[in-house]
Amino acid sequence: MIKIENILKSFGDSIILKKISTIFEKGKTNLIIGQSGSGKTVLIKCILGLIKIDQGKIQFEKSFLYSMGQKERAKLRQDIGMVFQGSALFDSMTVEENVIFPMKMFTNKPKDEIVERANIAIRRVNLINSNNKLPSELSGGMKKRVAIARAIVMNPKYLFCDEPNSGLDPKTSIIIDNLIQEITKEYNITTVINSHDMNSVMEIGEKIIFLENGSKKWEGTNKEIFKTENQSVTKFVYSSELYKKIRKVYLNEQDNN
Repeated sequence: MIKIENILKSFGDSIILKKISTIFEKGKTNLIIGQSGSGKTVLIKCILGLIKIDQGKIQFEKSFLYSMGQKERAKLRQDIGMVFQGSALFDSMTVEENVIFPMKMFTNKPKDEIVERANIAIRRVNLINSNNKLPSELSGGMKKRVAIARAIVMNPKYLFCDEPNSGLDPKTSIIIDNLIQEITKEYNITTVINSHDMNSVMEIGEKIIFLENGSKKWEGTNKEIFKTENQSVTKFVYSSELYKKIRKVYLNEQDNN
């Protein structure tokens, strides 16, 4: 569980985050959605401690980020997995070497254990016979799988995904969404996803917060988003053809019940 309370962040005279509060639930896929410039990326960076907030509280389970000492913060970093928007793989490293990298950086485990853990993660994301391939030999979807394997190799408590479907075709996006959700359930991780992809919202949006101009305008589930009359939300999501179709089906089902 991650709890944030009254997060305020400004850069100069511009207020980027305006007293945002919410709880990201354990074992669920928690999505942050909104237009470009709404504050999604800044919020993620604040939660990760990459940007210092001006006001508010950030709580990981029972520990508060800004009350942690250096050792506690170092331990927290090991409990966090990150899937970057562009996968952020090392071009000169093989799949196995990319997945191994965080364990070599942050642990003193023996090499055979590191390799074994890496292979468990690689198998979990369904990458077959790819250990010795370079990123240049992989498709976009395979690169995302490597990034996910690297993010989970340390058995994190928290998983952050920044636009995990960026650059992927719709079919591959659904596969990646489902993989992230499966891993979230299987490992009981608190997963936070920064996304503008309505397919992701509909597929795996167990908890959604919608940001607009730095404010939290709405929160709920992918089922509740069909029923909302919040104009900020409907204006954002209604441009999606998928949303239009699913909402129509949903409302028809409600009328028939």
